[in-house]
Amino acid sequence: MLTIRPAAERGHANHGWLDSHHSFSFADYYDPKHMGFRSLRVINEDRVQPARGFGTHGHRDMEIISYVLSGALQHKDSMGNGSVIKPGDVQLMSAGTGVTHSEFNGSQNELVHFMQIWIVPDAPGGTPGYQEKHFTEADRHNKLCLVAAPQGAGGALHIKQNVFVYASLLDAGATVNHTLAPGRNAWLQLARGSMQVNGVAMNAGDGLAVSSEAVLTLLAGSDSEFLLFDLN
Repeated sequence: MLTIRPAAERGHANHGWLDSHHSFSFADYYDPKHMGFRSLRVINEDRVQPARGFGTHGHRDMEIISYVLSGALQHKDSMGNGSVIKPGDVQLMSAGTGVTHSEFNGSQNELVHFMQIWIVPDAPGGTPGYQEKHFTEADRHNKLCLVAAPQGAGGALHIKQNVFVYASLLDAGATVNHTLAPGRNAWLQLARGSMQVNGVAMNAGDGLAVSSEAVLTLLAGSDSEFLLFDLN
């Protein structure tokens, strides 16, 4: 079964410095029909104005992934980590028993456009942690690139949940396939471009919930970028 979450139906908040779209209920946006999907709790698509950002704030008991589409995002946290992540970088922060952090657009003239994802871990608590890894365009070009996995399988970031996260850049007309093990589910978030998944059309900003499907065939209608979550 394939269920589209249309981009235009997402929650939306425009604070001037931040333009944010919420695939699932978040902050002041609440929709009991869209509280998450399996262990996925948050998928926000954010655009932050130059020289603005999220001040220091806290989290706990979440696996938090940041994926930059354009621009650069400056990160600082209470564990002593500080970095600037750019397209191709994937950041994974395990909030565990509690962590504070800030995310800031250090550019004076360029927007930063990124996706932030929250995944409920397999158990609450635990020691907070931070990971970051760069995946080149070649790593993601016309293939599914594993960027986060249990135990860091395949050189991916180590996520504390039974979920496999893939990133991909597909050329127009390119196809990739993904096999789902029995009982597994998937969520696809299309960041840009257009595509068909098992014949279902998707456009930029759309999400797609997948259950009871053995194989996904992804055909790009135009140059596309997306994240695919393989979930139990």
